[in-house]
Amino acid sequence: MTDAAAAPDSRTCPFRIPALTSGKAIAAGGSNTPMSQFEIISNTQEPDLSTAMKVVYQWNYGSEVEELRRLYVKALETQWIAERDLNWERPIDHIALAATPLGIGFPVEQTSYWRSLSAETVWELKKRMASFRLSNFLHGEQGALMVAAQLVNAVPHTDAKFYAATQTMDEARHVEVFARYIQKLDMVRPIAPNLKGLLDTTLETGDWTKKLVGMQIVVEGLALYSFREMRNLTEEPLLKEILTYVGRDEARHHAYGVQYVERCVPCLSAAEREELEDFAFDAAIAIIGGRNQAGFMAALMQSWAEAGIDTAELLACAQRERDQLTRTPRTGRRRGPVSGFVLPTLRRCGLLSQRVAGRFHEVLQENLGSQVVGDSVEEFMRWIPDLPEDTAAWLLGELE
Repeated sequence: MTDAAAAPDSRTCPFRIPALTSGKAIAAGGSNTPMSQFEIISNTQEPDLSTAMKVVYQWNYGSEVEELRRLYVKALETQWIAERDLNWERPIDHIALAATPLGIGFPVEQTSYWRSLSAETVWELKKRMASFRLSNFLHGEQGALMVAAQLVNAVPHTDAKFYAATQTMDEARHVEVFARYIQKLDMVRPIAPNLKGLLDTTLETGDWTKKLVGMQIVVEGLALYSFREMRNLTEEPLLKEILTYVGRDEARHHAYGVQYVERCVPCLSAAEREELEDFAFDAAIAIIGGRNQAGFMAALMQSWAEAGIDTAELLACAQRERDQLTRTPRTGRRRGPVSGFVLPTLRRCGLLSQRVAGRFHEVLQENLGSQVVGDSVEEFMRWIPDLPEDTAAWLLGELE
């Protein structure tokens, strides 16, 4: 079981989890709207989200954070153009996509229920699974686009503003490519409620350090881990190429968060650091599973139920056959995006004190068990892996 399928703790969490959205199709793109039909307000928009943010002018135009200036230059040198650099005339390889493992942390495909399904039903479920994951990548990229634009205004250092500007461009391109691929495959699925809650809270906060942690550490950490997993699992050529391009950008975005946050944390008071740690904890718990059955797994099960699957029986079958299916444990695999990537990042940034580590251990132990996170906080801390030395190489499967 991975973090994404686990349930959060029952304590009060400031991240609002909106009601699960219906499975209606969402526009992924299309022909240009004629001038006579152009509208300022459309039915695909969501009502305004009120945000609080201070704008910081910086009159020192020289470089103050050299590692961020180097990252900015690297971002400029590695820009790519989706229309030019990807072959959109190539059709999606349905056989390769159907052969892609689900990657949900438990071998559902090996259950007797799944094996009893027709080939047509299996393809429909695989297609829905791919469009569900890619749709949440797409929605997350739109959130990242808006937060990155906020960071240009809010961060106090010129180098950080410059890099946030390049990230804003990157995120626009990511929205473009995911929307275009989904349009070729299926339809855009609604955003998972726990992801929407995290994006809303990150956009709403007036504290730029919380925006950095919420987006660059938690959301980008989740994205980087998920892109790597899907890229390594799929052999669908166009999707693999898209995830390679996007993943390289995300590795830079994550590096921006790490390099900037670890510079800022030592400047905070003890109270400010604790508040930022707690914000990171709440953000990670929002991603882990979704309060009131509103997590990623529940949203996926709803999509499968709409395809005629008895999801209650599927999960019951998986539970009955769990011991047989997990008799041979898998090794060499990180333990989901939170415990396998977000927590190592928080530790690197100085935001994983013994106090907040105890809170993480309590939640993860309840959901994953002591065999995954250890019997004590000390053991838990020892089991947290180090961040890859080169996240881009790790993304491409060149590093474990």
